[in-house]
Amino acid sequence: MVSAYIESLRKEFERYKSLGEKTFAQLRDEDLFWHFNDESNSIAIIVNHLAGNMLSRWTDFLNSDGEKEWRHRDQEFEDKIKSRAELEERWNQGWTCLFEALDAVNESNFQQTIYIRSEAHSIIEAFHRQLGHYASHIGQIQYIGRMIKGADWQSLSIPKGESESFNAYMKQGKS
Repeated sequence: MVSAYIESLRKEFERYKSLGEKTFAQLRDEDLFWHFNDESNSIAIIVNHLAGNMLSRWTDFLNSDGEKEWRHRDQEFEDKIKSRAELEERWNQGWTCLFEALDAVNESNFQQTIYIRSEAHSIIEAFHRQLGHYASHIGQIQYIGRMIKGADWQSLSIPKGESESFNAYMKQGKS
């Protein structure tokens, strides 16, 4: 049961990671740093925040609070990343930490209580909390990408106006 749960989580996290990467692939380097106004975040800022959160939450998560003393959350929302290569490096650093944390969960520690900002969580609660958090930010990344690309945006799900044909296609595969 534990391994099936972890595998299910891994697939969902990998799906969201892939959606972010498919968005990056559609954009020019300068698009990664575009923001709507001074109060909004660029894709690069969102990536920096996601990575900071992942590193804080999942580094030594079985033994230490998920809000590390070395994390400076407010600085994650500053323009720190300066290139696509830096963005990809930071992105992968966060995801690697998350996937290593998933790999560390097993039958012997699955019932362990872990802490985020001194609040007790089961492993299930902690991973679900973060899955929702990451999904919301990846949705923001996709939305920014779609705003930038306009009519040139390549849908990452069922394209507008194609739901019926997609459903028919799916039904064919199930017959």
